[in-house]
Amino acid sequence: MSSLNFTRPAEPMIAPSILSADFAHLADEVAAVAGADWLHVDVMDAHFVPNLTLGLPVVQSLLRATDIPLDCHLMIEDPGRWAPPYAEAGAHNVTFHAEATDDPVAVARDIRAAGAKAGLSVKPNTPIEPYLEILREFDTLLVMSVEPGFGGQSFIAHVLDKARTVRRLVDAGELRLLVEIDGGINADTIEQAAAAGVDCFVAGSAVYNTADPAATVRSLRAQAAAAQRR
Repeated sequence: MSSLNFTRPAEPMIAPSILSADFAHLADEVAAVAGADWLHVDVMDAHFVPNLTLGLPVVQSLLRATDIPLDCHLMIEDPGRWAPPYAEAGAHNVTFHAEATDDPVAVARDIRAAGAKAGLSVKPNTPIEPYLEILREFDTLLVMSVEPGFGGQSFIAHVLDKARTVRRLVDAGELRLLVEIDGGINADTIEQAAAAGVDCFVAGSAVYNTADPAATVRSLRAQAAAAQRR
């Protein structure tokens, strides 16, 4: 089963993470990142990770408040049960963790059958090699560059080897998927991630802790594009 027709985007994609937004004014915070490619939504259950954020009702509200495609990152246990409803609600991309299930292919197929793209995420210390064979069942690979659970952490550079490995397979035509990275992405780290072959960059505090989040999105995209061209 081949992935959807994912070719490398013409420009790097920026996905602001609302984990760093003001939850009391989410609609305004979403509007503040106009021009973003995706809106990254971190769903945490306080079991798979030691934090609790938001869930399906908030995602459903966001879908009514924005035209930016929602990129839902599920840091939860039992994604086989809980992931498909996010796709059914209208999320564009639904990503779950390889470490959270014994049958990631089945979960991916259910997500895609429900109408969304399916993403697989791996923690910083999870090797990518055991999953290379099944990545053809996925549309995105989300490389975690911090330990999942909390925003504002420092970038872990060694995970870029995973991005390089998958980028080579994509460029060779063996895989067709988007390479995404999440954690510690900012003006100081985005260029090395772009040079490693990343297509889509999740940025939370680097976007929302600025005076003009939309301008920051444009600036980060330009930085990544310049690094990709080198």
